[in-house]
Amino acid sequence: MDFLISMLFTSLLVSILDVTTSKSIEQIDLSHYGPRLFGNPSKDVGAAVEHWNENQSGNPEELGSYLEGDILFPRGNARNGLITETSRWPNGVIPFEIVGDFDARQMDLLEKAINSYHDNTCLKFVPKDTTNKDYISIQSSDSGCWSSVGRIGGRQVVNLQRNGCLTTIGTVIHELMHASGFTHEQNREERDDFVKILQQNIKADYANNFEKAPAGTTSGFGTTYDFTSVMHYSDHAFSSNGQPTIVSKKQFDGKMGQRDGFSKMDIEKINKMYKCSSTTTSSGYKPQVSVSSQSISGGIEDILSMIIPIHDKPHQMSNGYKKKSIL
Repeated sequence: MDFLISMLFTSLLVSILDVTTSKSIEQIDLSHYGPRLFGNPSKDVGAAVEHWNENQSGNPEELGSYLEGDILFPRGNARNGLITETSRWPNGVIPFEIVGDFDARQMDLLEKAINSYHDNTCLKFVPKDTTNKDYISIQSSDSGCWSSVGRIGGRQVVNLQRNGCLTTIGTVIHELMHASGFTHEQNREERDDFVKILQQNIKADYANNFEKAPAGTTSGFGTTYDFTSVMHYSDHAFSSNGQPTIVSKKQFDGKMGQRDGFSKMDIEKINKMYKCSSTTTSSGYKPQVSVSSQSISGGIEDILSMIIPIHDKPHQMSNGYKKKSIL
């Protein structure tokens, strides 16, 4: 009897600690998106992304039929039907695994993108272990470039299709910024002071990708509108006729929709969101993701792996990090 009481007390204490911990993690309100957050990975999107090249206007993640092009919560994550909040990653630590069929060049690009976070922010991407319940799974299914927003609990996918999503480092950084808790720059509530959305040039059924966030649901963390954010659409995003869909109302230096890497204000926003000190970055921390020059074959990945549990088979990489593959 004493043992049973002790077990019940321990269980209650753990539950209280879990609630206390969860409430201490700052939340990200996504309720204004409603059921549009949820969907299934699409091979039609993958086919469009596969034919994308750098000579085209726009970015590969703007070819998606998902929310705002590349925001997707696979229906298996819906739990009770609708997530209204996600959260930031505790202490800025983001456990991750790499799953899929990336070759050595693509793995090198992933490593450079992750190290760009470490060099400029206090976020730390760490290879997941058995103690990590919440983590991102970087996958390569033929369903385009997409991610959920913030920490949603359990395994959450950041998908980077091999053909199309791994051409520039900025696309990788963009999707990882979604996973760390950011939405698109041009949807900030004050955006109409800075850009004009040309509705007449937007593809039918895609106008809602340009909806402004309701007041109070997003934060620029003290930064002004950033035309050159890696989270900004290109000026021809979702164009139906080859004409611009976004035009600037103000002069700015740089390229709208650039995918070369972080802008200065991207870095500032991340560091303010995660309360990094002005002198603290994760520079010098190197996750074990580098590979040798030979190609890493990861097997065949099925689209259903985004929705149902998968069986992972580890593959040893050149520096000891175990790349996981779906077989």
